[in-house]
This record gives sequence, structure tokens and C-alpha cells, in this order.
Amino acid sequence: VEQGKVRAIGASNYTAARLRDALEVSEQFKLPRYETLQPEYNLYDRAGYEAELEPLVREQSLGVISYYSLASGFLTGKYRTADDAGKSSARGASVVKQYLNPRGLRILAALDDIAAKHSATPAQIALAWLIARPGVAAPIASATSVEQLRDILAAATLSLSADDVAQLDAASAENA
Repeated sequence: VEQGKVRAIGASNYTAARLRDALEVSEQFKLPRYETLQPEYNLYDRAGYEAELEPLVREQSLGVISYYSLASGFLTGKYRTADDAGKSSARGASVVKQYLNPRGLRILAALDDIAAKHSATPAQIALAWLIARPGVAAPIASATSVEQLRDILAAATLSLSADDVAQLDAASAENA
């Protein structure tokens, strides 16, 4: 960082306590500080980030680069039944096991509804929701084809309304 070869450093998978400690040490010893955090964060996996990390990230003005932004493909709508596990050679069964439940289906229904209003795909809506979150600099999403890449890139041009965001927030609430 001091030589200018690296512009900023970031942390991944830190707890709020560990991140706060690291930021305090950086300040105390005048060391380069973390400027970004890379947490698992998406419409389904929210609590781990929002409960303790998000307030700290906002307080410290850190950028967030979320991973598993599409919940291993679940938020694309690819997995809607147990039979869909065969659509992915490596992780289909684990995705179905983790996400295919009443809450996951509620999230997919909201994504479908909002996608229809915007002439978009569920993946685009899920990524647009992340992009609209305070502090999120960029969601990480992978593509296995040019078509998938085009699809996820189009999320950057979507603007969700406050009602859209509220609908997604309600659908993805853990206690709903």
C-alpha cells in the first residue's frame, strides 16, 4: 500500500469484533486499514452481515463486496423443486437442501413478481437489491456462459423502487 502497488486492502469472513479490533490496531499503529469487507450476503443469507457487520461497515465507511450474491445459483430461480438438484453437477443437491424451503420459495416468488414488473430475471433483481443496499460497492456473481454474464451485468442498470425493496425485504425476513 505504501509503495502504491496496492490501493486498498480488505478483509473477508471477519466477525464484527475481529474487524473492529483490526481497524483499531491500524489506527493505533498508523498502519493501512481495511477499506473493504467481503462477507457472504444475499437476499437469503442476510442475518450474518446485517446484525453486527453492517453497522460497523457503515460507521467506518467501508465498501462491501459480497460473495455468494446469488446464493449459489438459488436466487436465479434455477432450483425450484428437489428434482432441480440435478441441474448442477457439483452443488445442486446442497443448494436445494439449504435454500429450498418455505422462506426460499417466498423469496423466489417475490423475485419473480418484481422481475416481471421490470422485464428482468430473478438474478438481475437479486443483484439489483444488493447494489441498492447502503455500503455495497459490488456484488460478486459468477457466470458459466456469455449469456449468464450478460444477464448478471444487466442488473447494474436496474433501479428498484422503494416498494420493490420493501417486498424483497419482507419476503426474505427470517421470521416471516
